[in-house]
Amino acid sequence: MNRLALSKRIVKVGLPPGSLVHVGEVKLARPEIFLARYNDSFFEEVKVTDLKEDLKLSQEFNTWVKVCGVNDSQVIATLGEIFNLHPLILEDIMNTDQRPKVEEMPDYLFLVLRSLDFDETTKEIVSEQIALILGRNFVLSFEESLSPVFEPVWERLRQGKGRLRRLGPDYLLYTLIDAIVDRYFLVLERLGERIENLEEELVANPQREFINEIHALKNATLMMRRSVWPLREAISWIGRSGSPLIKETITVFLRDVYDHTIQVIDTVETFRDMLSGMLDIYLSSLSHRMNEIMKVLTIIATIFIPITFIAGVYGMNFEYMPELKWPWGYFACLLLMLACALSLIFYFRKKKWL
Repeated sequence: MNRLALSKRIVKVGLPPGSLVHVGEVKLARPEIFLARYNDSFFEEVKVTDLKEDLKLSQEFNTWVKVCGVNDSQVIATLGEIFNLHPLILEDIMNTDQRPKVEEMPDYLFLVLRSLDFDETTKEIVSEQIALILGRNFVLSFEESLSPVFEPVWERLRQGKGRLRRLGPDYLLYTLIDAIVDRYFLVLERLGERIENLEEELVANPQREFINEIHALKNATLMMRRSVWPLREAISWIGRSGSPLIKETITVFLRDVYDHTIQVIDTVETFRDMLSGMLDIYLSSLSHRMNEIMKVLTIIATIFIPITFIAGVYGMNFEYMPELKWPWGYFACLLLMLACALSLIFYFRKKKWL
């Protein structure tokens, strides 16, 4: 948790449950709200300016209210009044540090997810909270920013392609969940590329800087694990809950997105194992390099041991020593040293130590 989120949590200490205090980074100065009304033959989209006037529900149409920005407590409170949302639900919407979960209320389902995206500039994973509420003929989505995650769904709804207009808001809920999970695969693809490139460089030329890269990737996989594991449980619960808001025909689609979350989890676990193995490879490479250096130094020291011994013997200050006054003694000593060095080098090469 960053320092800003922690300071906002400290502000909430002592406040009664349901107090609307935004926790997290402010990504939009003011919320923007978009409305879509639709059925199998009709579609209308509106940018909401007057909440109480524009957000009147109709039994004739399904409604999707897309809220971008959750930092304005007045807007969130007004939406809570219009759709009769519990204060604790509103509190969770404004607290953007929630773990993925699902809550069943008498008239609606509340679902929290984490949307992940890969920032090509910083090469980091960007995480945002998305809250979804499913009612009898409406879906509310709350995003921290103007995220592109739901743009394909909105465009499909506008063009009337597929089942989206013909089926009810429960199918829209599934479609929004599926859009979020699909982006997990894009993030996994980018992570996989980084891991493969790093592994090749690590084997070819291990550098100390790779440690930071490995730890950054491990943190990224940990973030994905924290986002997907609870989501798997939430989707499983929705499919088995028997809620009257979820038709039996939609549970088939929910099982499909549940399978996708399992695939994401398996891939994340594989990446974590690969990164742990890469750390072992890095440490082994350093140990192997150190051993090679020590071997060379040991061989060099071994070669110079007899040479140093000979030089030490003939460097002693005694008057009576063999060959001390021999005219060719200096050259003979040098040849003896060279012969010792060459003999040791030949022996080391024969043993394949060099």
